[in-house]
Amino acid sequence: MLKKFILVLVTLFILVSCYNQEKNCTDFKTGRFTFETYLNGEVVKTTFTRNDTLEIDFYQGQVDSSNIRWINDCEYIAEKINPTGIMDRKALHFKILTTKDNTYTFEYALVGETKKQKGTVTKIE
Repeated sequence: MLKKFILVLVTLFILVSCYNQEKNCTDFKTGRFTFETYLNGEVVKTTFTRNDTLEIDFYQGQVDSSNIRWINDCEYIAEKINPTGIMDRKALHFKILTTKDNTYTFEYALVGETKKQKGTVTKIE
């Protein structure tokens, strides 16, 4: 009886560990997107447009541009074109974790850093 129970557990573990959620990252390489996050207790919204090599962000009346270099279909590096400070000079690494309908969940960090943050983006065009 114990052997059957262990066999069932091992089989379930194998099946669950092999499950890989489908990602359609290429659907999100280009387009117009929105991103909402909390900043100082308020919800702030950013809109951005991205093509294969350029991302243009619109945030609180400011426009900012970054060069985009895709590592693979689900990861890219963004570097500010006109950095205004030391932190702006550091590239960001973005990784799409999941996709569903017109949204994707991602994580990002400064290149070389281990502390990552997550967010969700919605494609609007």
